[in-house]
Amino acid sequence: MPTGPEPVTAGRLPLRRRLLPVIALLLLAPWAAECSWGGFAIDDFLPVLIFLGPMYGGAAILVRETARHLGAGWPTIVLLAAAFGVLQAGLVDQSLFNSDFLDDTQYADTRAAAEATLVPGLEFSLRQAFDYVGNHIVLTICAPIVLIESFLGPERRLRPWLGRPGIAVVGVLYLLGSLLVFSDSSGRKGFLASPLQLAFATVVVVALVAVALLPRWRRAFPRRSRRVPHPLWVGVLVVLVRFGADLTPGWPGVAIALSLAVAGGGLIAYWSSGSGWGQRHVLVAGTAGLVTAAAFAYLVPPYSPASPAAALAGDVAVTVITVALVGGAWWRLRRASPAVHVVAS
Repeated sequence: MPTGPEPVTAGRLPLRRRLLPVIALLLLAPWAAECSWGGFAIDDFLPVLIFLGPMYGGAAILVRETARHLGAGWPTIVLLAAAFGVLQAGLVDQSLFNSDFLDDTQYADTRAAAEATLVPGLEFSLRQAFDYVGNHIVLTICAPIVLIESFLGPERRLRPWLGRPGIAVVGVLYLLGSLLVFSDSSGRKGFLASPLQLAFATVVVVALVAVALLPRWRRAFPRRSRRVPHPLWVGVLVVLVRFGADLTPGWPGVAIALSLAVAGGGLIAYWSSGSGWGQRHVLVAGTAGLVTAAAFAYLVPPYSPASPAAALAGDVAVTVITVALVGGAWWRLRRASPAVHVVAS
């Protein structure tokens, strides 16, 4: 059976060349997670980067470096991103189990819809779990990684940026950032989940990590000789899945959302096995959710009340930053190569 690319080491590149994308990912992850959809006004952007950068950025770096050191591809990244989403919402800020978590924000009115899908015994909203974990997968981890990698040349795109000492430093940074959120009054908000809830979240995290590290994701499966759609059609699919997931509230809505996510992910996996699949497809698939979130930032309020001018300035800044990042990455790929293929997609 064909094997995938051999795990590569980070020592082949000068330190300064590896640190630039690391720093970029460290800053981009918290911005994408909390600011890109309108969650904060413009005067809160910098505090978000400082306060949440170690946790969100550290997680994105650790996920990316784990996959690239193993020679694995996007299935591993997505599964590790899901594990982080459960870890963050279930064990760190514990928003998944805290029904009062949004009561002091401008999203307090979403509580009734969330409680319509409570899981008996564990007392968490499956709708909120889908949204929280899904947003961490799409915005916190995958979109920042695919953007930074798309700016790099093909010879660096799949290679690690850090060696073991660098990964250890980032790991400590992530743990300290998570501890800060766990202990801060605006982070966990004084709530502590029950032992059963904490055990459940821990089991899910361990299971997702175990699946993500399976050897099968490191194999390079042969490409099929078939056409794949234009990258923009991949983006259309992601946007349709995103909108379809919000069509109906309650349990029917959760069933539709999960079905669409599985179907959309399966179709992208099928397309990615075609010989025409390239990094531009990956870029669009990974950032369509970010572009959609930025487009609708004008329609959602920030967590805390802000002046109309500050809120509008934040939304405009989100638009400018998103267009610059996605447009710049697209231009970089077109300029570098018209057809850059990605192994282990």
